[in-house]
Amino acid sequence: MAGPMEALGMLELSSIAVAYQVEDAMLKAADVELLVARTICSGKYMVMVGGQVEAVEASLREGKAVSREALIDELLIPNVDQRVFPAITGGVSLREQDKDALGILEAFSVTSIVEGADAAVKAADVTLFRIHVAMAIGGKGFLMLTGEVSDVEAAIEAGAREIARRGLLVGKVVIPRPEERLYRDVI
Repeated sequence: MAGPMEALGMLELSSIAVAYQVEDAMLKAADVELLVARTICSGKYMVMVGGQVEAVEASLREGKAVSREALIDELLIPNVDQRVFPAITGGVSLREQDKDALGILEAFSVTSIVEGADAAVKAADVTLFRIHVAMAIGGKGFLMLTGEVSDVEAAIEAGAREIARRGLLVGKVVIPRPEERLYRDVI
């Protein structure tokens, strides 16, 4: 894949067997990077790719073409914020100055939490450090971000609006000056 990832694409499927066929079609269709492909709670499977906008669009198109009735949800973010990728893969380190406030968003679906994460980081100067998608939480997703209180509030509101637009918002919280032990499982 040439150049930085511009776009993120994702398909959520109800059949694991069909999902492997979808993943194969997506990877053969275009020069994309496979970011995540795995089972998720409730017996579903997700395939997430990144790359240039046209390549991700082609990959999604081919995946959808073979998905039959197994397609549950889809997502394309053409100009995805680069801070989303490391939060999905767990590659974000926090500094002490990042911890003025902790913001958490929770959504009913994997696709909606990723979409909410992109909206959140585009709205304010925050550190998005975790996007947890559907493992051991019943198919839901949540994100965690830090920064100054006002920035965290703005980011959480923007992300919540995006998720609520789809009717999938579970909860949103901003915790000023969080107790350090709240970070024990995530950093």
